[in-house]
Amino acid sequence: MTAERKREAREKILLGGIVVRAGLSNADRAFLLGGLLELARTVPGSSEHQRLRDIGKEAFKTSSLDAV
Repeated sequence: MTAERKREAREKILLGGIVVRAGLSNADRAFLLGGLLELARTVPGSSEHQRLRDIGKEAFKTSSLDAV
């Protein structure tokens, strides 16, 4: 396996872990993609972007790997 493929595989695993951590492992794939596309429209640096980032940072600090 090339270094690039290993990096891509690790990135996918980490992103999947975020989905699980958010409690969305059983969510419909179309729903997840729609939500992610909506998030992608959020302007970096905007108040909404910062609000969502703050929520995520707090979740990383306060939750264990298998809790939401």
